[in-house]
Amino acid sequence: MSGHVGSLACAVVSDADWSGYRSFDRDDWSQLRASTPLVLEAHELDALRGLNDKLDLNEVSEVYLPLSRLLNLRVAATQSLQQTTDMFLGRPRQRSAFIIGLGGSVAVGKSTTARVLQALLARWPDHPNVELVTTDGFLRPNAVLEERGLMERKGFPESYDVRRLMRFLEEVKRGDPEVRAPVYSHVVYDIVEGEEQLLAEPDIVIVEGLNVLQTGVSAGADARFVSDWFDFSIYVDAEEADIEQWYVDRFFALRETAFSDEHSFFRHFAALDDEQLAATARQVWASINRPNLRENILPSRMRADLVLEKAADHAVRRVRLRLK
Repeated sequence: MSGHVGSLACAVVSDADWSGYRSFDRDDWSQLRASTPLVLEAHELDALRGLNDKLDLNEVSEVYLPLSRLLNLRVAATQSLQQTTDMFLGRPRQRSAFIIGLGGSVAVGKSTTARVLQALLARWPDHPNVELVTTDGFLRPNAVLEERGLMERKGFPESYDVRRLMRFLEEVKRGDPEVRAPVYSHVVYDIVEGEEQLLAEPDIVIVEGLNVLQTGVSAGADARFVSDWFDFSIYVDAEEADIEQWYVDRFFALRETAFSDEHSFFRHFAALDDEQLAATARQVWASINRPNLRENILPSRMRADLVLEKAADHAVRRVRLRLK
């Protein structure tokens, strides 16, 4: 089985050097919300929440509203800087989207974080057009992975078409009127041929995925990385043991949902009993996801501008902001 379904990729390391960051406990961070209004209602949050994610409106108020305020201020500052550059060059104002990179594990709640931020940021007056793109769409098609012997490495750096992702980000940052991204289906576990996501002059683009902060193997002094296009980056973090358990829990939830779909790549898992399903999930974690975490994903954490650190109950307990 390929590891992308279980690409569990975040961990807190107790001896990490956080000297470049300012650390906030949840209470202190919540004060930075200031007067930012809560614009989400409970039924809207239900639609944004991922499987087994326990995010509630209280956490939105205390964690994500302050973050949306920070991002709104950063967007305004970046736009002002762009306007200054345009004025200096004597050219018309250039339109350029603010790009946010969001890294972390599938099971850590990264996707929910991205959707909530998209909803909050879209309700600020100055940037109503907020797009969310996942790097899953830039995975190479299964046929290519099979040809190259990489199906068991799905989710690892070599399974992505990084050049295509870089071209996409360049087009977004350049302000092209229309930019298209490939679409991935978690049901069929493959790129959807002929289907694309169209972005038409977005104000903000959130790029979410395992690989967004990774540098890969450097090609020398002129090497470019995906994160070079980001105006701000976020990493969702948690203890490795907690994520492994969340992954197992998600397997059980998927057995009742996606795995039961007759078109699902993993439909054979739906017939497994509890013991078999748990054993399968832990085997995938140990053989595929743990190596990907330790070799590729965790090392990218310290490149993030902000780290959301989760406790065993899924709740964000600490926020770390890089000082610049």
